[in-house]
Amino acid sequence: MKTKEQILENTIKRCREKHIIIPTYKQMRNPELIPEKIRAKLKNIGLWDLNSLNMFRITWKNEPVKFGGGFGGVNYIELPKEITGVNARILMLIGKFFPTGSHKVGATFGPLVEKLVSGEFDPTTQKALWPSTGNYCRGGAYDSYLLGCHSIAILPEEMSQERFDWLHEIGAEVYATPGCESNVKEIYDKAKELCHARQDEIVNLNQFSEIGNALWHYAVTGPAMEEVFDLEKKGEQRFSALFLTQGSAGTLGCAEYLRKKYPTFKVCAGEALQCPTLLYNGYGGHRIEGIGDKHVPWIHNIKNMDMVAGIDDEPNMHIMRLFNEPEGKKLLIEKGVDPQLLEKLDLLGISSIANLMGAIKMAKYYEMNENDIIFTVATDSMEMYQSRTIEERERLGEFDNKAAEVVYSADLMGIGIDHMIEMTYYEKRRMHNLKYFTWIEQQGKTVEELNAQWYDDNYWKHQLEKVDLWDEEITEFNERTGLLKEYE
Repeated sequence: MKTKEQILENTIKRCREKHIIIPTYKQMRNPELIPEKIRAKLKNIGLWDLNSLNMFRITWKNEPVKFGGGFGGVNYIELPKEITGVNARILMLIGKFFPTGSHKVGATFGPLVEKLVSGEFDPTTQKALWPSTGNYCRGGAYDSYLLGCHSIAILPEEMSQERFDWLHEIGAEVYATPGCESNVKEIYDKAKELCHARQDEIVNLNQFSEIGNALWHYAVTGPAMEEVFDLEKKGEQRFSALFLTQGSAGTLGCAEYLRKKYPTFKVCAGEALQCPTLLYNGYGGHRIEGIGDKHVPWIHNIKNMDMVAGIDDEPNMHIMRLFNEPEGKKLLIEKGVDPQLLEKLDLLGISSIANLMGAIKMAKYYEMNENDIIFTVATDSMEMYQSRTIEERERLGEFDNKAAEVVYSADLMGIGIDHMIEMTYYEKRRMHNLKYFTWIEQQGKTVEELNAQWYDDNYWKHQLEKVDLWDEEITEFNERTGLLKEYE
């Protein structure tokens, strides 16, 4: 049995061989802290290139170009009243301009890097296992490659073909499990099977239980939203709300940071209406890729939520067509949408549209006005869903002007406040208790920690405020590899 120090020596040697330097959370939050010589080298590297220096592009502040970009402000767009139908301002951070086209490279950074720099993962003998409903295993496979590690991806067989194609191209070991977005247990079962058969070889980095997932968003996404708010705020406008689909609950980690800055703002977790686990203790299958469900993630602090909303996947898919089909774009121009914004609507993938729908529901529920600013996130773009557009055309026929009018009026402007719960103390407790059935009965967590999550006021603070300690460990690790000297 190797000691942690022996494993760490193997990792340091691997990083020296592959010239791997690991960025700190501070650098991902503020890229101006990245050494100038590294920024200069990035000018000759593509955004998706399999180059270890692209670790420094795990930030919301990449220049929105495919090759050689530098850094600037946070990438975001504002969705106007002509699209939302509400007076409240809805601001959406854009994930497309991360490597792989999704912010999940950040969510996977924390779980893997923390184990590498602490000597808990040996890249020379072990593989990183990424159980996922889509983008997480893509981000994990990418980060693994950049960090000199082998990866295994598990995802449902009904996920888009683009995801599978890319994973095979990057050289990941890929397993497709039965079902769709909602079939998370099947993913867990496959992960358990692989870990049992190859226990010395595999390290399971489960996004639903790895606090590094939420910690990255606490350290990077929360401050990015704060920065955009400070830039966009006019007069008496306030940071009023945050809407995010639950998914792995990683992105909801930003709410822990934001709660300290804006104590009275409202946080809503969304889920597919076709699988209403939080809403109604329900189950089912749905088509909103990227928000796997039928359980409550271990890393989801339910106490920090104010509301839960169900998003209907059928209108979601219709709006996808409205934003991307020629007749849909034509109608939006007629409705007064700025042509420049129109060309950016493909920045919203399927789950991003669900986030927009949820933000609209919040604005209507709380009767928000022009002084209210709601934040949400576009996890990925339509780049990952071209096959879905073709499938919808085959299912429903051509998207003509009449179809566009119906979708705009009924599915977009008609978004209502149905299937929403404003959470009381005991609604939160009910949802928190659902963790027991997945995590205690199936996944080996303890009742003591489950209770600590609810009763210990310092539990989540202790978990997420480790970010400064991790930065210290990353800095010490980089010093031991000696590679930063080249960039001083």
